[in-house]
Amino acid sequence: MPSHTGNPTAEEPRRLAVLEGVLERITYANEENGYTVARVDTGRGAGDLLTVVGALLGAQVGESLRMEGRWGSHPQYGKQFHVENYTTVLPATVQGIRRYLGSGLVKGIGPVFADRITQHFGLDTLQIIEEEPKRLIEVPGLGPKRTKKIADAWEEQKAIKEVMLFLQTVEVSTSIAVRIYKKYGDASISVVKNQPYRLAADVWGIGFLTADKIAQSVGIPHDSPERVKAGLQYALSQSTDQGHCFLPEEQLIKDAVKLLQVDTGLVIECLAELAEPPEDGEDPGVVREKVPGPDGGEPVTAIYLVPFHRAELSLSAQLLRLLRTDEDRMPGFRTVAWDKALGWLGTRTGADLAPEQEAAVKLALTEKVAVLTGGPGCGKSFTVRSIVELARAKKAKVVLAAPTGRAAKRLSELTGAEASTVHRLLELKPGGDAAYDRDRPLDADLVVVDEASMLDLLLANKLVKAVPPGAHLLFVGDVDQLPSVGAGEVLRDLLAEGSPVPAVRLTRVFRQAQQSGVVTNAHRINAGQHPVTDGMKDFFLFVEDDTEAAGRLTVDVAARRIPAKFGLDPRRDVQVLAPMHRGPAGAGTLNGLLQQAVTPAAPICPRRDSAVGCSGSATRSPRFATITRRARTVSSTAPSAWSPRSTRSTSV
Repeated sequence: MPSHTGNPTAEEPRRLAVLEGVLERITYANEENGYTVARVDTGRGAGDLLTVVGALLGAQVGESLRMEGRWGSHPQYGKQFHVENYTTVLPATVQGIRRYLGSGLVKGIGPVFADRITQHFGLDTLQIIEEEPKRLIEVPGLGPKRTKKIADAWEEQKAIKEVMLFLQTVEVSTSIAVRIYKKYGDASISVVKNQPYRLAADVWGIGFLTADKIAQSVGIPHDSPERVKAGLQYALSQSTDQGHCFLPEEQLIKDAVKLLQVDTGLVIECLAELAEPPEDGEDPGVVREKVPGPDGGEPVTAIYLVPFHRAELSLSAQLLRLLRTDEDRMPGFRTVAWDKALGWLGTRTGADLAPEQEAAVKLALTEKVAVLTGGPGCGKSFTVRSIVELARAKKAKVVLAAPTGRAAKRLSELTGAEASTVHRLLELKPGGDAAYDRDRPLDADLVVVDEASMLDLLLANKLVKAVPPGAHLLFVGDVDQLPSVGAGEVLRDLLAEGSPVPAVRLTRVFRQAQQSGVVTNAHRINAGQHPVTDGMKDFFLFVEDDTEAAGRLTVDVAARRIPAKFGLDPRRDVQVLAPMHRGPAGAGTLNGLLQQAVTPAAPICPRRDSAVGCSGSATRSPRFATITRRARTVSSTAPSAWSPRSTRSTSV
């Protein structure tokens, strides 16, 4: 469920609370991100320990910590302190030093040797380890090897603490500091001081704005070329979040000047340097290329981030590879008797195909790459089922996939065959490479991708790479539905004029579908006509000009009216889509209102061990989620065939 929390204004910053205590034990520690759950003694007496959570890389049992953060409460574990920053203070008593050393802080020192060392050196123990570690050999049982091991471990811990302390002085939170240290190790201070904008490219979770803030803290000039170059790449990255594969050069320069508040001339110079290939053979920062202008006009100078330019060229090349290969993994359909095959299919499915559907079936089973498109109610689903039935009758290996889990489940139910998401099919992990690619292709004769309008450029490229030569690839989708969240409109470009990929567009709305208000009005809206609301059993339009009233009405309709009229469970059967995140009718506010209406919080028991029971369930309520996506401007006229988000599949 998207969370919605109020942001403090600049005039009223949220102050961090301060907590001081001795780290008594570490309950859990994640070595990758530094996240730690620990118990500290705040000196309140009675043996009470307090739970602290957060990034505590380098903190060790026995250390005195001064922590800054916020108080919170966990539904199961109770009161907690969420640490954002901390500093350490070395113990000042022999007992504290003994516990500090015996905690596992220094490899080679356990409780036994910690006791021996502190007995020998007393309060000078830590100073001896810091300044004269060779003297540790004076302690019975400590030989040269163990002494060196202890000295090295002490230096390693000291280095971590020095890095963390420095990063905190330049206003880097502890959680981000952990990521920086994990990436650069002992070089962290040097990178942050001299190349802070590397952080945005190298460290997950750090974007340009965070790197820019760090750069200001270490004194990087406002008009530094490195800052401008990083800002240009950030502006391009932001545009990909809006669905664009590239930006026209003029637009990028304009956006960068506004973002960075520097002279236009400096931006132009830095952009030229970014686009220049380095002498060491590495990739340039961006790719500059001429592309066809809108509506066949003058060419436009496009600026790409390197991964999107590569993916665009690769996708075109891979589609050509599949289209032009002489191999065919379903050769039987070249000479099949279609009258007999379609007759058998009719007895199998219990219905005959319309002429358009027959053409789509033949196309998918005879062409290496094909597209099946059409609006709602035009029979795409039944056509896909027919294609799969015929392919399986010929013992073909059919692989079914869709961009989302819901679409994959629907495809599986439709065909009676297993379907998966594209990510699962390719065994694609976030930020990583796919397990299947050109060198290790899928074991498939026919690959069907449903809801292909949701395929973005990067995912489509990875998918097509994994299709083996000779296999048939069928894209199925409706280009008039919402485009992909990621950059590119792959399906629209495959259907564009001049594309070599053959396609069939289903246009006939079947009688059963004509009775649906959703289907009827979808086609009316696509044709530029107003939707019909009278006499529709499954389509309702509520008009509300006031935004707050619209939010309240949405909650009432979703939580009360629809469940009451159709006998549905609002927690499992109703889904709300919002075009924006913020505002009284945005996803954030709606989530809170829907939760209050559908899954209100259960009463809180006064004590966990109280004999007095609480009404309501102690288990977690099912989440009532709103599905959000960025708002898009919709024109009543036909959309232009060109936009920066387009991929160049027309050049296939």
